[in-house]
Amino acid sequence: MPQPLSSKENSLFRQVIRNYEDKQYKRGLKAAEQILKKNPKHGDTMAMKALIINQQGKTEEAFALGKEALTADMKSHICWHVYGLLYRHQKNFEEAIKAYKFALKLEPESHQIQRDLAFLQIQMRDYQGYIQSRTAMLQARPQLRQNWTALAVAHHLAGNLSQAEKVLTTYEDSLKVPPSKTDYENSEAVMYKNTIIAEMQDYQRALDHLESIAKTNLDRLAVLELRADYLSKLGKKEEAADAYRALLDRNPEHPEYYTKLVEVLGIGADGAAQKAIYDEYAEKNPRCDAAKRLPLDFLVDRELITNLGDDFREAARGYLTLMLDKGVPSTFANLKHLYADQSKRDTLGSLAHEYLESKKASSDGSAPADGDSLNGEPAALYYLAQHYNYHLSRDLAKAMEYVDKGIELLPKNVEFHMTKARIWKHYGNTRKASETMDEARKLDLKDRYINTKAAKYQLRNDENETALKTMGLFTRNDSPGGPLNDLLDMQSVWYLTEDGEAWVRNGNIGLALKRFHAVYNIFDVWQEDQFDFHSFSLRKGQIRAYVDMIRWEDRLREHPFYTRAALGAIAIYVSIYDRSQATNGVNGSEDANGDEAAERKKAAKKAKKEAQKAEREAAERAAKQDPNKSKGAAAEPGKKDDDPLGFKLAATTEPLAEATKFLAPILQFSPKYIDGQIAGFEVFIRREKYLLALRCLNAALALDADHPTVHEQVVRFRQALNSKVESLPPKVAEVLKSKFTIVDDTTDLKKFNASFQEKHKDSPPHVISTVKTERLLGADKTKTEKDLAGVLSLKDASYEHAEEVLAILRQWRSGETDTFKAAAHEKWPEVTAFA
Repeated sequence: MPQPLSSKENSLFRQVIRNYEDKQYKRGLKAAEQILKKNPKHGDTMAMKALIINQQGKTEEAFALGKEALTADMKSHICWHVYGLLYRHQKNFEEAIKAYKFALKLEPESHQIQRDLAFLQIQMRDYQGYIQSRTAMLQARPQLRQNWTALAVAHHLAGNLSQAEKVLTTYEDSLKVPPSKTDYENSEAVMYKNTIIAEMQDYQRALDHLESIAKTNLDRLAVLELRADYLSKLGKKEEAADAYRALLDRNPEHPEYYTKLVEVLGIGADGAAQKAIYDEYAEKNPRCDAAKRLPLDFLVDRELITNLGDDFREAARGYLTLMLDKGVPSTFANLKHLYADQSKRDTLGSLAHEYLESKKASSDGSAPADGDSLNGEPAALYYLAQHYNYHLSRDLAKAMEYVDKGIELLPKNVEFHMTKARIWKHYGNTRKASETMDEARKLDLKDRYINTKAAKYQLRNDENETALKTMGLFTRNDSPGGPLNDLLDMQSVWYLTEDGEAWVRNGNIGLALKRFHAVYNIFDVWQEDQFDFHSFSLRKGQIRAYVDMIRWEDRLREHPFYTRAALGAIAIYVSIYDRSQATNGVNGSEDANGDEAAERKKAAKKAKKEAQKAEREAAERAAKQDPNKSKGAAAEPGKKDDDPLGFKLAATTEPLAEATKFLAPILQFSPKYIDGQIAGFEVFIRREKYLLALRCLNAALALDADHPTVHEQVVRFRQALNSKVESLPPKVAEVLKSKFTIVDDTTDLKKFNASFQEKHKDSPPHVISTVKTERLLGADKTKTEKDLAGVLSLKDASYEHAEEVLAILRQWRSGETDTFKAAAHEKWPEVTAFA
């Protein structure tokens, strides 16, 4: 029971609560101190004081005071509730839930505690607990519609669709007065009920229900789309076709409506009939792009359909001519998906050439009529430059020729300069690519997009500081930590990832890890940000969007942004572990990494100087600020970074544990991503978790049995088992033997590797992998180095393969390194890495 206070002190206590809710922490702290002077062991006041000082950034002190408050009054629901809030602030949701449950036992009628508990349960996806909490909240306040809707959502997310529908129906039946036609919350709730019926695959009932609510529902588009979808699934083709035509009349640019219309009409195999539908809408809507462009997807040269090849050429000519005459910059981007078909690729290229020749003939060598506009001849040059720069039709010499002609015609056109930068990038010349993109940026200093492209190209050229200054042109000048801090606040994942990869290439693994950890933390923030929407979405009645958000959040870390940063961090942690093993004499000697250590120290020293310079510049900017400018309300104290250069991250004693933290979400959410399985094997084989390593290896084999890295890992795993099998527990050894069947313990690994090499002798990645495996199996070092350098003579070898070989030769400290680099430079003179 809460300890009693006098009326004056009770009034002060209520003031403490108001001050906390109004974020007037200093006043609240002062009032709490007044109470504690007379009642030093008053648990509720101590708990509120702990809550206030926690908001001021004194977390450890707050926890200590919170525990002291509980000791003083174990039976106070306020003390337990505050203890739960402290844990919630620390993102320790399991402990917070325990504390809330204790508080609820002491005060079962507290709506606030029950609500906080429910939000934590849905945050942790404890659906059964959430159902219980929502049921209790509904029984306490059945007059609120959101309590009914929340219980339906709880059942829905738990998989109890019929129960969710029943809850919504019960509320509807309890209404004595029909809701207003403009009641948005009711409109959303009945549409949500309709989607639940559809999820049960009872489409006829879903259609009937939709028809009953259609006239009064405020989301007209959703009603029309769902009606068309239900009719299609029920096989009512004619009605479904009419429904999709109604949707196309509303929005003729929506590609999916055309696809669905063709599907319900059953004319998927008849190209002429499909074309007629698109022509109908193109004639009805002369400015409609989709009706002209989408037929290019299915108009192909088929033997069974006469003249369809000519139809494609004519349709492509009409579309291309229209777009180039208008000067639409995205023309190539709209058509490049067609390049997967070689005949279409060749046709589009020849049509662009025809268009260019016709414009040249009509212009008689005069300058473009519209000055700087990208139409006519410049548009054709722009298209052809992109055509020859694209990887499926690549001819970089021709691409450069056309882009230079375009720049000659329009010297101040940003698109041509950007394309030229991309061509240099594909040449492998990161320096020229960076310089050219920066020239493009200077042509339009107000364009944020070209500014970010310039920064990205600078990062690809390992110009970290220059890139940060470029980004700083569009960040807040008053940001205390400079542009980088503002980019962190804006959660600029692409920049942090590119910056981290550039620091890896520069040898500064500390700053690289800082960037990759920043990306990891951003995804954590996105996961935690849903917390506020558990209340907001129910309050505003946006239920369908809320359920979609919950499901999206459940698969958040399968996003490529996370995967790329995570793989970068895993590679660093694995290399840190390997170096520590080499230093300890496990895989080599300490001297072997002496040069690398010196390089890292040099890079770290440089980074430290640059960080100090950035701090000085930030301080100067702050000093120059207008002293009369309002600084707003007292903000929360900024958290100081105690490891700005990542030294502590790079000095970790448990690199594999850190790598596993990044790895787990990839294996969970992206099991069919082969690079994730490869990274998983590398981590688990080093941790001697052989069953987990085998799981990753088998998953990778199922995805691509001929993958070069997977072949290398198969040999390494067999080697590891041959040497370790005796020391493993019998059950583990038995499982490994039964599950690892691709290579048994009697296989000659050298012959196995030679066979794989013979099978893929013309593939550079496979040759690189087999030569590395040869060296692993004890082959002559000089021979393997020469064999590796021989990749250069393979027909399909690219400069990317040569860069990989160069990195391996440097790692081996090979005498072939300089010779190989010179030969690669001769073959690819533009590549920066070989300069």
